[in-house]
Amino acid sequence: MPLYHALGNFPQKRHTVFRKPNGDLYAEELVSTHGFSSTYSNVYHCYPPTLVKEINEPFSVEPKIARAKHLKHTSLKGFKVKPTKDYIESRVPVLVNNDLHISLAAPQQSMTDYFYKNSMADEVIFIHEGSGILKTGYGQIPFEYGDYLVIPRGIIYQLHFNDEHNRLFITESFSPIETPRRYRNHFGQLMEHAPFCERDIKRPQDLETFDEHGDFKIMIKKEGLIYPYVYGTHPFDFVGWDGYHYPWAFSIHNFEPITGRIHQPPPVHQTFEGAGFVICSFVPRLFDYHPNAIPAPYNHSNVDSDEILYYVDGDFMSRKSVEKGQITLHPAGIPHGPHPGTVEKSIGAKETHELAVMIDPFRPLMLTEQALELEDPDYYKSWLY
Repeated sequence: MPLYHALGNFPQKRHTVFRKPNGDLYAEELVSTHGFSSTYSNVYHCYPPTLVKEINEPFSVEPKIARAKHLKHTSLKGFKVKPTKDYIESRVPVLVNNDLHISLAAPQQSMTDYFYKNSMADEVIFIHEGSGILKTGYGQIPFEYGDYLVIPRGIIYQLHFNDEHNRLFITESFSPIETPRRYRNHFGQLMEHAPFCERDIKRPQDLETFDEHGDFKIMIKKEGLIYPYVYGTHPFDFVGWDGYHYPWAFSIHNFEPITGRIHQPPPVHQTFEGAGFVICSFVPRLFDYHPNAIPAPYNHSNVDSDEILYYVDGDFMSRKSVEKGQITLHPAGIPHGPHPGTVEKSIGAKETHELAVMIDPFRPLMLTEQALELEDPDYYKSWLY
């Protein structure tokens, strides 16, 4: 959601002299994407961002593929992921392809003794349970239940939680996360028919400059490995910045549903897009108001995309026995639809209170070994009864 934003102090012109009170120069850094051809920010540090004291041996967090090819409706019980103290260790990849990785996490502790950077993927962290503050050099963003935290690649961050009860649904995108093109005008502004607007976007605030020397551990992820770096100065030593490349947040509760006289197709729920997939938000809404409308979704064949639903809260009129944190995967190539009895039951219903995140990737997903530990092996039979 690139909007121009600025915090702190910086010179009137880029790449010009900008001095500290003692006469030393601040260190300018251009944080650019797609070389120099896409969004960027200019950051001003107390010290150069290149002061690396030590690089320790990397370790693998590469997903281990258990089922690369499959054609079976699958359900994963996400809340079976056990809470883990450490943030990195808590991240459990379950569904992956070359465009995105989907993980579940239940971290119990804040990131107080290290910082984290994903150098190859934008991250969308959906807060299912918990609250706290996303801290970066760009400023702070408080978060709570229902927030999507969008952290572009290359940004060093910490998550500080208010308590130990946290559940996260994480999407790593190997392309930039953007708002849907059909909701933006030529200038990038969200248009009147969009289901949310710029006022709904949470941007960094409360810039705090950490002018500190020491040993600061930065865990950097690249190509399935974590590289433990030790910086000689605090990574949040920003005195100011401006531009379009920075973290931001959006609450699913601020998504305004698009409804109609008859059942609306899934694209009306679209919230974000990447190269090769979309992310949608299903929120409480009034049902269709045609006198003969059937609110339950119709059977449909996924010809060109898999479909993932992550169930957050509320009732799901097209499903039976749905749990919080459950993931359903309906792969391309076979149809799926409402469970038996739910179509008739939906007729005449006026509203739904469901809350869910949907991801439609356009290339098949692979299941990891960790995913199989969460699988309900008989889910594909659930349309029989």
